[in-house]
Amino acid sequence: MTEKLFYQDSHLAAFEARVLACGEADKADQAAGRTGYRVELDRTAFFPEGGGQYADTGILGGVRVTDVQEEDGRVIHFTDGPLEDGAQVEGSIDWEERFMKMQQHTGEHIVSGLVHARFGYDNVGFHLGSEDCTMDFNGEITEEQLSEIELEANRAVWKNLKVETIYPPREELAQMEYRSKIEIEGQVRIIVIPGYDRCACCAPHVAYTGEIGVIKLTNVQRYKGGARVTMLCGVRALADYALKQRQEKEICAMLCAKDNETAEGVRRLKEECSAVKYELGEKEKKLIRYEAERIPEGEDAVCIFTEDIKGESMRLLMNAALDSGHSLCAVFHPESGSVSKAGKEKRTGEKKGARPEKVCRYVIGSRDIDVRPLAKDLNSTFQGRGGGKAGMVQGTAVGEEDEIRKWFLEKAEELR
Repeated sequence: MTEKLFYQDSHLAAFEARVLACGEADKADQAAGRTGYRVELDRTAFFPEGGGQYADTGILGGVRVTDVQEEDGRVIHFTDGPLEDGAQVEGSIDWEERFMKMQQHTGEHIVSGLVHARFGYDNVGFHLGSEDCTMDFNGEITEEQLSEIELEANRAVWKNLKVETIYPPREELAQMEYRSKIEIEGQVRIIVIPGYDRCACCAPHVAYTGEIGVIKLTNVQRYKGGARVTMLCGVRALADYALKQRQEKEICAMLCAKDNETAEGVRRLKEECSAVKYELGEKEKKLIRYEAERIPEGEDAVCIFTEDIKGESMRLLMNAALDSGHSLCAVFHPESGSVSKAGKEKRTGEKKGARPEKVCRYVIGSRDIDVRPLAKDLNSTFQGRGGGKAGMVQGTAVGEEDEIRKWFLEKAEELR
């Protein structure tokens, strides 16, 4: 059994220990993504992964500790270099990382305790990730309720309460009310935040709630019939605030808005964009009518290549042509910057190395012809992709304008 110094003093960042064993990581370790060497000590301040919290990292005897796991009471340190059996070594954990994790974990206990006391919900999932912390509860929580919980949680921080660790005997434990996600065998370790929470937990915590700094609940969403709450505490909350402040200043500068008036600036910009979009839409309708009027009368099938009309407007132009009495209409729009080097030699017999061809988006429609076979043939001939209903198909094809136009008009002639 390794002596677990992190239980004696959660703020212990450096220690001395003796190497009991060192060997290369085995196949099971490697399958779990753990490489290097397995080092066992007689005592350690490195916390192994557990309780929803990932393992400590740091330096041990001059080599890097990349992961820590517990196996039947033995704490195994995974290092990037070997250590001599029996050697006395110095260890130091990455303290800033450890302290950040303790802030998140103690903050989670406060929030979970408040949720349990107010709603009776259990914390059924906890994950302390590399960017944020999530808590899963077996009941729904509204945004308004989350704001109230956040305020109460920060009141617990401001009180700077002593975070207590107790190991109650079995008889006392049987009479005690405390939270626990699993049945625990053997001695149970209880973390007590007076007036807020009692919870079985194996992880190190801050000594006083004031060390958490601030608790910020950033999101709540429905999750598996309950709620998932995302939280940032202490240094993470400060970093998040600094990032959002920088982004707001950049947005303010772009909008020519004052600090804390970005929402109004965005609202004004949205209204301006809507007005411009409406104006452009009206002009595009005029352009479609103009293009439709340019189509020669008397032609049964028409093929239109346009640089200016794209997207949904291609369908509008096609319908305008059909409304004018044409039985079949195809509209092609060359996509900007898209080219293809393959396929031309197969169709025309030209040698490889021919100049690239443009990718064109197409819409083909008719009021009395099933255009799906035509689209299938087009896709096969011009490396196309797409489909649709009997009266309209759309997709993309690869080729030069004159070649596609000639092919389409020949096929249209065959359909008469």
